[in-house]
Amino acid sequence: MPAVLSAQSRNVALVVAAALFMQLLDGVIIVTALPQMARDFSVDTLHMSIGVTIYMLAVAICIPSAAWLADRFGARRVFLMSIAVFTLTSLACGMAKDLTQFAVARAMQGAGGAVLFPVGRIIVLRTAKKSEIVSAIGLTIWPALFAPVLGPALGGFLTEYASWHWNFWINIPLGVLAFVLVSRIVPVDTEFKQRPFDTLGFILTAITLAGLLYGFDALVQGTLPVGMALSLVAVAAVSGTLAVMWLLRHRHPLLDLQTLRIQTFARTDAGAGAVVRTAINATPFLLPLMFQVAFGLDPLQSGSLVVAYFFGNLAIKAVTTPLLRRFGFRSILVGNGCLAGLATAACGLLDAGTAYPLLIGILVLAGATRSMQFTALATLAFADVEAEQRSSATTISSMSQQISMVFGVAVAAGCLNLLQMWRGAPALETIDFQLTLFIMGGIVVLASLRFLGLQSAAGAEVSGHSRPSAA
Repeated sequence: MPAVLSAQSRNVALVVAAALFMQLLDGVIIVTALPQMARDFSVDTLHMSIGVTIYMLAVAICIPSAAWLADRFGARRVFLMSIAVFTLTSLACGMAKDLTQFAVARAMQGAGGAVLFPVGRIIVLRTAKKSEIVSAIGLTIWPALFAPVLGPALGGFLTEYASWHWNFWINIPLGVLAFVLVSRIVPVDTEFKQRPFDTLGFILTAITLAGLLYGFDALVQGTLPVGMALSLVAVAAVSGTLAVMWLLRHRHPLLDLQTLRIQTFARTDAGAGAVVRTAINATPFLLPLMFQVAFGLDPLQSGSLVVAYFFGNLAIKAVTTPLLRRFGFRSILVGNGCLAGLATAACGLLDAGTAYPLLIGILVLAGATRSMQFTALATLAFADVEAEQRSSATTISSMSQQISMVFGVAVAAGCLNLLQMWRGAPALETIDFQLTLFIMGGIVVLASLRFLGLQSAAGAEVSGHSRPSAA
């Protein structure tokens, strides 16, 4: 049976979650402020996209170093330093007088925040016992559920009634509070590894991540010619191949790829789990667009409906651990995964005339199954990872999740464009969104069936599932 989450493990997980919330909120709050920022900087609104792009690139470049930094200097120290840098650069972003100053500050902010997620999860995993991992990881996931809902609304409010500067300055009190709480609650570092920094491994993995994320983002946003965007992806593919070859042969690799030989980790972060995340991550991108472009709703109405989707994410949290304990990881990942795919496809049955109770019910179901699947994936990933491998495993997992978020939007946008071209229509219509949601749902179902290859007792020590024969 899984142990009740101890007070220390719970407090550490909550403090880490609070710091992650600050970072994730910053990633979505900026969008509503871009038009006003463009006016103040005397540039075209389109040029403000550099604020999003350069932040993403800085994260992609710096995130591979998270494992080495945590091992070399201690996870707590690195986490505190990351919070400090992120907070100070948030101040700089709000004080920027022109686009150049803002871009520099935003790049530094991305570099500071890049290691928050992987190092924060390292801290949680080091503090929690194996039997506490489900509950501890579950607490660190809530920022990803709240931030996408709260961010745009809060950003719009601050921009409208204060100024765009407060979209960044709000991080100052949050950062100071997070720094104090981490200093008081997170245990002092006791684990250090004196290993040399793998410079070539860092360069290759950074080029791979930056090329993949920026290349696919450029394809979606149209910020680069198609040929150039595809060239970036091709360069990333080459550098990625070289990176794998180097990391497998180097005596002190930046990332320990041996973790990918662990079946549970490989399935959840590099195999079927990555595909599931990619397809499900398309839904938060598709729904607001469908509500506004196809259904003709205004931003407030659209945002209100999306809240129902994320309410489902939160509502299922209370029963996630009991369900995992009762049915085990394999049954949940297969059964709930298929249900998540069907719920995603069911969103494709919606149209402007759908009764609100039915619409809300489908959105809540889609959100609940999404949350259950993500929690199960995040927890099972570390069920069989030994303590000495957790730093690399956490960094690899963070990289996988970054890629799946961008790929989810890219694949969904690509489907919409292809369907519109196939119909020869001048604009997107409801049918384009419906078919895309059907496709995403089908991908989730097919990928979830791959978890049938897991052992029935996979992760039983973590979930407390004591009857593998019933899985």
